[in-house]
Amino acid sequence: MGMYEFHGWFGIAESPEEADAGSLSEGLADLRDRISGIRWVTGEVKLAAYNGQYFLAVDGLVNRRRDEAQELDALLGYVADRFRGAWGLLYERSDDFTDPPGPGAFRVRVMARGVVQYRLDPFLSPCRPVIED
Repeated sequence: MGMYEFHGWFGIAESPEEADAGSLSEGLADLRDRISGIRWVTGEVKLAAYNGQYFLAVDGLVNRRRDEAQELDALLGYVADRFRGAWGLLYERSDDFTDPPGPGAFRVRVMARGVVQYRLDPFLSPCRPVIED
């Protein structure tokens, strides 16, 4: 197994109509608890508020896909399920991705309305020659 890189952000909202449908503070408390249990040596997960809107940010570069990838999958699954209005993107690449996109490209997880879909990246892929020689 090889290198795994990920970068993402997600707006937190309880429904597509409004950020707080009545239990946002309880959901945020649970999300903070989940985040406090994540200990990535070469990555970071954080929850921050900007102008009253909460955002989850995740970044990391690990030598191989292991616990970080599983914890990230679980965290995004929780966010999509608990915050049905959440939206955002996760860019990720891994030496062990199979086609598509393969090891030399990014894939994008797109979260909208509680659903996560996988998409191919049109901007930074293929990594060679777009961003690497």
